[in-house]
Amino acid sequence: MAFAQTVVDGATDDRERVRRLFVAVRDQIRYDPYNLAADPKDYRASAILGRDSAWCVPKAVALAATARAVGIPAMLGFSDVRNHLSTPKLLALMGTDLFVYHGWVNMYVDGHWHKASPAFNSQLCERFGVSPLEFDGTHDALMHQYDGAGRRHMEYVHEHGIFSDLPFTNVMSALHQTYGNLLTPQDGESDSFTAHGASESEPGRADLR
Repeated sequence: MAFAQTVVDGATDDRERVRRLFVAVRDQIRYDPYNLAADPKDYRASAILGRDSAWCVPKAVALAATARAVGIPAMLGFSDVRNHLSTPKLLALMGTDLFVYHGWVNMYVDGHWHKASPAFNSQLCERFGVSPLEFDGTHDALMHQYDGAGRRHMEYVHEHGIFSDLPFTNVMSALHQTYGNLLTPQDGESDSFTAHGASESEPGRADLR
């Protein structure tokens, strides 16, 4: 609640509040797909906001919780997506370019629900040649289909639906079935996701507090 109130301080309407919250979660928590945590407690927003990096699901939890903290209804959504601009190291680790249970947020602003994905921080988008997503509550802000050079970027394959809380068991089961036991990349090598330091976490049925 303290994080949310600090971010929206001085904002006069919900569109400006969600815009600020989206940018804060997008950029203050660096996207990192490695080190998938298995403890539901790691997926409470209060824990996520204490870190400097996380993957898409914890970042979605943080955005949904902070929106609720300032009175904006929010729910979690999940989709399977193909990321055509992933790194060779991550693809080798996963064995596929399919990202199951990619997390995003559905927020109710000015009488309408809109979807937004705060996953990729601005610095990472610049590294991959993709414009960072922007969200002001007037339109959906999901991943771009193409990057700035016209190459295929993100492809939404399947939608799992919208949830009032994080479906920890569903997410963890899908991860294990798709990837087996994901491990941190070997040999201490960095790629485009880890260029700025240590990595972080993944899924949980935790409440959003």
